[in-house]
Amino acid sequence: MAKKDSGFSTKCVHVGQEPEQLTGSVGVPIYATSTYAQDELGKPRLGYEYSRVSNPTRDRLEKNLAALEGGVDSKVFASGMAAVSAMCSLLKKGDHVVCSSNVYGGVPRLFNQVLVNYGLEFTYVDTSDLKATEKAIRRSTKYVYIETPTNPLMVLSDIEAISQIAHKKGTEVVVDNTFMSPYFQKPIALGADMVLHSTTKFLNGHSDGLGGVLVCTTKEQSEKLAFIQKSVGAIMSPFESWLILRGVKTLAVRMKQHDESGRVVADFLAKQKKIKKVFYPGLPDHPQHELAKQQMTGFGALITFETGSLNNAKKLLKRVKVCTLGESLGGVETLISHPATMTHAALGEKGRAAIGLTDGMVRISVGIEDVEDLITDLEQAISVL
Repeated sequence: MAKKDSGFSTKCVHVGQEPEQLTGSVGVPIYATSTYAQDELGKPRLGYEYSRVSNPTRDRLEKNLAALEGGVDSKVFASGMAAVSAMCSLLKKGDHVVCSSNVYGGVPRLFNQVLVNYGLEFTYVDTSDLKATEKAIRRSTKYVYIETPTNPLMVLSDIEAISQIAHKKGTEVVVDNTFMSPYFQKPIALGADMVLHSTTKFLNGHSDGLGGVLVCTTKEQSEKLAFIQKSVGAIMSPFESWLILRGVKTLAVRMKQHDESGRVVADFLAKQKKIKKVFYPGLPDHPQHELAKQQMTGFGALITFETGSLNNAKKLLKRVKVCTLGESLGGVETLISHPATMTHAALGEKGRAAIGLTDGMVRISVGIEDVEDLITDLEQAISVL
């Protein structure tokens, strides 16, 4: 077993990934069972009764992800949005959440069209503005929910400063760390109370496993989320848990390549006259470049760029060959998308305009292919603009 002070890559490979006891299997087994034989009435073997409540494969993954983020525990769910929903299931009628105004479109869709019907209240604010964030916090505010960098405009929020502000007011901070992964950013070390991921993305890394996780900093959070798992049932399956465990083993090496190629692609795009603007924290002209260097140990694979119009975006996206047009991000393949009609369509035209998201913007999640091939592909696609 990896020690608590082991390096990041060692934790990826060993924590929760210990050889199975019966046969010595190096790979964590997929416990594809719905229920468990009990030794006698009231004495379940090793505490396992029913897989909605707990499963050995899922338990291994939760141990692993908690270690990577520096939490006391983690709880995994059927999707990233299921994890967001579980987070809000800890709230009650009248509770208030301050949310970054520029987040994945599914989050405000859940908040505004579902959870408000249960008496929860939400305020959206530019959390890169510390004064505005502080002003938005009320006595009833339970969470400040931030995504940094944001999807898709790559705006950063100062996790440490926001945590200090929120804690003085008795409010917890939840950080969506999906874009950076724990390899490049550690919100708990900066003061966050919980960390959320869509494990579908970089943690899995192969575009074949759906899931979400909440990493806890207290035993109370862990116990409440375990109760939510049991009661609501939106848990991650054993097979999906195994896929994430498999993916995490190579997280460190993948993130290094994502970051290396991401920087090259961002530099290339920034030099193209037909591209109006490039949003990437690693570029010196990014307004929060210095914060990025302080808060993160890399700049990652996500880049958004402005083509100038919906028609231009369509032409470019139709031309790409190595890049794959599709939803999601964080896979080994380079995925390219159109946020206005895909990930952020639910915001509506006015909602997108309010955060500065235009119809001409394209988002790319740089994979681990040969970067020269990616540049050639983008170059030929841009030539038609």
